[in-house]
Amino acid sequence: MESKPSRNVVLYAAMGAGHLLPMVELAKLFLTRGLDVTIAVPATPGSGTTGSPTIAGIAASNPSITFHHLPPPPSCADPDPNPLLLMLDVLRRSVPSLASLLQSIPSVAALVLDIFCAEAVDAAAALHVPAYIYFTSAAGAFAASLGLMHHYSTTTTNLRDMGKALLRFPGVPPIPASDMPSLVQDREGRFYKARVKLYARAMEASGVLLNTYEWLEARAMGALREGACSPDRPTPPVYCVGPLVASGEEEGGGVRHACLAWLDAQPARSVVFLCFGSMGSFSAAQLKEIARGLESSGHRFLWVVRSPRQDPANLLEHLPEPDLAALLPEGFLERTADKGMVVKSWAPQAKVLRHAATAAFVTHCGWNSTLEGITAGVPLLCWPLYAEQRMNKVFIVEEMKVGVVIDGYDEEMVSAEEVEAKVKLVMESEEGGKLLERLAVARAKAVEALAEEGPSRVAFDEFIDRLVTSE
Repeated sequence: MESKPSRNVVLYAAMGAGHLLPMVELAKLFLTRGLDVTIAVPATPGSGTTGSPTIAGIAASNPSITFHHLPPPPSCADPDPNPLLLMLDVLRRSVPSLASLLQSIPSVAALVLDIFCAEAVDAAAALHVPAYIYFTSAAGAFAASLGLMHHYSTTTTNLRDMGKALLRFPGVPPIPASDMPSLVQDREGRFYKARVKLYARAMEASGVLLNTYEWLEARAMGALREGACSPDRPTPPVYCVGPLVASGEEEGGGVRHACLAWLDAQPARSVVFLCFGSMGSFSAAQLKEIARGLESSGHRFLWVVRSPRQDPANLLEHLPEPDLAALLPEGFLERTADKGMVVKSWAPQAKVLRHAATAAFVTHCGWNSTLEGITAGVPLLCWPLYAEQRMNKVFIVEEMKVGVVIDGYDEEMVSAEEVEAKVKLVMESEEGGKLLERLAVARAKAVEALAEEGPSRVAFDEFIDRLVTSE
């Protein structure tokens, strides 16, 4: 008697660690339900990011997942000079290769797409494979993005002309217009128009998986389920399956990073950790202000420093190893040697956040980092830099109440005095104590969500049941 062929799920990831790593965590979840998983990885234009986990390293750490590298699409005679639009173009032009991959795999139960890969829903439809979106940012960001499309369809004003006027979307706190992503500030902008197309295609999917948990974003999830965020068109079913965060075992290639040994020697809950994601970078002048603020605060710190960008708009730019002596104030490293450690380019963030010595996290508010901080029970000091991070800052502070804002993030420079003040607020004040209490609850609710009978696991099982019954 022939055995029944394995059921397969294909995941199509966008470029960058911030998109690939959540896909890997979702793939692990599929494996626990007996499905085989292939992650389709697009060719990346330009160089990778210094020190960030390589695809080869991630693949080596996850031998149960098949990583399929899509071939680069045919070269374009006139490539887009905008790195983000170039990325979207490469993802779009890689869809035929993705379709060939789907045809080569037997019994594909579903194609799961990053939101930036949403144009691939046609390839799935042509092969009668259900397509789902995996949204790797906050449910609030998805709700606000849909809300913005409706807002623009019913108004004539650009966000860039609204300053800090508050936008009111279903399911999320009021968001200052200036805190919406820079690339959606102009309704006639090329990126916004491309984004509208992607979200419109996403609404054609069979469902949307969100990397969050019900307790953390109950209002946003409720608004999405009710269809309140997109009154002009039906919203597909939404499944709250998070928080899916990396354990950190893939970080560092199996060698324990020196910063962890340094943390071992520090008192419990005494260290402020500063890390700004795989693409976060500051000017030399801003780095000096941060250094002065940390030194003046008197608190222990672990700080990941990356070289300044030559082109601040190019997030895909390869950054050389930083010259700390040139970038930081003279004598800073020597004066703070007994209390601080500065790491070049990269640190094993997940492990640092879970370390007993870590007390606070100065973060760019990328969603992976946000979830890693919350699930570790560490208060967030919000310093958003790009993409949807300013929106996330609003959700973190106003809705989730698990962090504070570092003022000046939207100005030319954050002052040393502000860095010092916010570090002291979280580390020394009654408000900092209340944040800790709130985060203890948030951490416990995250564990509860992922328990076998928890709400996120139940939602994922409902999704799997739907896949099985649709075959």
